Amino acid sequence: MKRWAILLAPVLMMPQPASAQPEGRLDTLRQGEYRCALPGVAGGQPWVRVPDMDFVIENGSSYAAANGRGTYLATRERVTFTRGPLKGERFQRRGTRILVRLAPDGTAGRLRCVRAG
Repeated sequence: MKRWAILLAPVLMMPQPASAQPEGRLDTLRQGEYRCALPGVAGGQPWVRVPDMDFVIENGSSYAAANGRGTYLATRERVTFTRGPLKGERFQRRGTRILVRLAPDGTAGRLRCVRAG
């Protein structure tokens, strides 16, 4: 019996893969064009457009941007672009039309993408 435990111990001590569970149930974004901008300055334009970050949600979890197509993973609170030109970009959802870009540390950044129309 001790011999069996000794042989099994290294297997039980091996690191286990991290869970692939997303932060909540999977979801999709509403179809349409999302236009992105940064806040402007007092006395000037209220928003400064950032067209390089604009994208269009097509169907399901796919999007198109000016320089290619890709996919994203969405939950009720977060959106992560998983393939394509926006790969690695993460956003926090605010309602059904607004996405706030997240900094690498997970805090809300200044860039906003808003569903047009």
